[in-house]
Amino acid sequence: MLEAALADVAGTARGRIAIVSGEPGVGKTTLVRRFCEEAERGARILWGTCEPLATPSPLAPFVEIAPALGGEVEEVVGRHTTPHAVAMALVRELQRGGPTVLVLEDVHWADDATLDVLRLLGRRFEPLPVLVVATHRDVALDPRHPLHRALGELSSGDSVQRRRLLPLSYESVQEIAAEHGVDADDLYRKTGGNPFFVAEAVRAADGVPETVRDAVLARATHMTPQAWTLLEAVAVSATPAELSLVEAIAPGSLSAADECVAAGFLSVAGGAVRFRHELARLAVVESIAPVRLTVLHRAALRALEADESAAGHLARLAYHAEAAGDRDAVLRYAPAAASHAAAHAAHSQAAGEYARALRFAAGCPPEVRAGLWQRRVVECFVATQDDEAEEACLQAIAAWRELGDRVREADAVRFLALVLRNVGRAGDALLAAERAVSLAEQTGSARTLALAHCAAASVKLLAEDAEDTKRSTTAALRAAAGDTEAVDTATQLLAAAESLRGSAEARAALERTLEVVLERGTGDQLGRAHTLLAMAACRERSLAKMKRHVDAGLAVCEEQDLPVWGRMLLGTRSWVELELGAWDEAARTAAVVLGLGCTLSSVQARIVLGLLRARRGDPDPWTPLAEADEVAEPNGQLWWTGQIAAARAEAAWLAGRSDEVGEITDAALQTARANRSPWLVGELALWRRRAGIVEDVADEAGGPFGLELAGDVAAAERAWTDAGCVYESALALAGTDDETLLRRALERLQDLGAGPAAAIVTRRLRQRGARGLPRGPRQSTRANAGGLTRREADVLRLLGSGLRNREIAERLYLSPRTVDSHVAAILRKLGAANRAQAVRAAERLGLAG
Repeated sequence: MLEAALADVAGTARGRIAIVSGEPGVGKTTLVRRFCEEAERGARILWGTCEPLATPSPLAPFVEIAPALGGEVEEVVGRHTTPHAVAMALVRELQRGGPTVLVLEDVHWADDATLDVLRLLGRRFEPLPVLVVATHRDVALDPRHPLHRALGELSSGDSVQRRRLLPLSYESVQEIAAEHGVDADDLYRKTGGNPFFVAEAVRAADGVPETVRDAVLARATHMTPQAWTLLEAVAVSATPAELSLVEAIAPGSLSAADECVAAGFLSVAGGAVRFRHELARLAVVESIAPVRLTVLHRAALRALEADESAAGHLARLAYHAEAAGDRDAVLRYAPAAASHAAAHAAHSQAAGEYARALRFAAGCPPEVRAGLWQRRVVECFVATQDDEAEEACLQAIAAWRELGDRVREADAVRFLALVLRNVGRAGDALLAAERAVSLAEQTGSARTLALAHCAAASVKLLAEDAEDTKRSTTAALRAAAGDTEAVDTATQLLAAAESLRGSAEARAALERTLEVVLERGTGDQLGRAHTLLAMAACRERSLAKMKRHVDAGLAVCEEQDLPVWGRMLLGTRSWVELELGAWDEAARTAAVVLGLGCTLSSVQARIVLGLLRARRGDPDPWTPLAEADEVAEPNGQLWWTGQIAAARAEAAWLAGRSDEVGEITDAALQTARANRSPWLVGELALWRRRAGIVEDVADEAGGPFGLELAGDVAAAERAWTDAGCVYESALALAGTDDETLLRRALERLQDLGAGPAAAIVTRRLRQRGARGLPRGPRQSTRANAGGLTRREADVLRLLGSGLRNREIAERLYLSPRTVDSHVAAILRKLGAANRAQAVRAAERLGLAG
């Protein structure tokens, strides 16, 4: 696969990505190294490794690669810069010369900034003659691990290939066991076919050991004491250790390097030494006595401190300081490492370094602890580590209160309000914002008071109570005393509140705030402005404006690393794709959003996923909508409750359960009317009309919904078509008695794959005596509970047997590309994110053979 991908890169000058995954010890590194050894005759090889540290150095693999590239890349990587700048420098460098193989090893350990560079390269690599090979472990990764998002956002087309390496089969282990004279059953039972475990076990002198640790240590017992000392020194370094560092930790041990290399433990390259396998390194670390381990870490710390380039080793210094139990060194290096990580937009790592410092801060002055908690608040908030941000806020509030610093206490309470808003706890968020206002009023700080009022307004905005939002923004503007950040934020929020009501004047004012912050604002204000403009455009279903602000906002968030706004905009992108009729793309984007763990963007993604299932006729649209409602209902924010009510009403209507629509929409419609939200009034009232509920709300309804309620279907259809909303335009035509218009609606719905709505229109046409209607799905597909074709069901059964796509293609005499298409369709129809979920869904529906 790798050879074919590189040949394609060389022949077309188009980039490819290969993702190689598997359990530890399965042979990922061995495979890729063998490939690179054979490829280096015709391609430039760049190899960067991610660090196995709890808080790795920002951009570690690119720091490793930079000296080989020199020029702009080395300059950009060497200074405080963003992932966007690094990615752009790499793109320009990779455009020059012949084909390149760029290996990023162990990306499960990558810092945020490294993963951002990988994602950015994935969007821009197609015109580049580069093969990016990324390896990662696929076990024991938390569902919220940032790697899931990075891989999920990579293209799913032919340019990206994924291969999971499997352990050796029993037959292979049996063959190896025979060569070494060991019991095959015992070897397989104790190793599970893991190649590293097998290799270590057969090397052991006394039969097959119980664990890999025993296997490694059994081999090491035959080495000289000097060689073992060298292994200890390299093991505690965690990252590739410079030869000078090893000599400083264990003087004279480098003379045993050849022995360790020959034994298969270490490799030496580029002036550094490293373990050939992480599992072997861990086995050595685990065998070192605690006191000896502390001594080694202290030696490493002192050696790095003596290095004149120590500024580039801040994360390593902090790591060794903690392992050495050196409190002063931790408090010296961990905050510095945090600032260094934040400057490179590695916010999760920055938050981790502040946490490291706080573990040793018990005896520090209160103002030092308070400052560390406050800085951790900011990093956790930006990284959308919401639970951690809330805890840090509470700690910072208590610390500033103890010190009597009301200004900083008010700022910390304001941040708490924003965190609680982001996790969907609107009531608690509003209480926190009001507390921040009360504290700020006691301080005399105009800026603090204005920003506290802005926090309250940002919570109220989602309730769509424009008058209440206006009270907070007016108070903010009154208190701002010319502070540009407070003035710009309050002006944005005020214009957004009115624009959600459909005010064209407010919309224009919101556009003007964007122009202002483009000139003088921060990335945070730009991200907020695009998010608010996208929300206003979503309410109007103005797809061109929605797409423009989503794309521009995501570009800003990407360049300046603002996941707080970026994740909200990504949720909005799934809505844009839904309305554009790009339903496969909407499903993929929604799946990525759900993997991020961001509460509000996940609510949006679940609404989109529920609508997608309902419109396609896929199983169970109700669960994602119910999950969205679990977050939205307790908060009573109309932005969410209105969307969910409309989505549930549509799903009920499509499922033939129109009698439920009234109860579903009653509360949201009442709130929308009270808040004078014309578009939402029109949308909810129209679903009630389609369900047979007739009421007089035409004067309160806006947009194409209002036109259809007023009986002007032609104008409604034109408005939807002009907006680019094909599905809504078809539904507008579906409400007529004109056979020509009904046929046009049926054609549009069938083109979209909107089976349930198409079936409703077909029934109406047949009731009017229409003939020659296009046929729907085959009987075999309708009879299948998952909506699968017979061929898709065949593919699903083979998926359940654990076969890969290429093996399935051979079994069914199909091309691999055709099987890929069938698998994609199965995942979509069953609402599954991966093959394993599809098999489980099939079992629930009784489809699996």
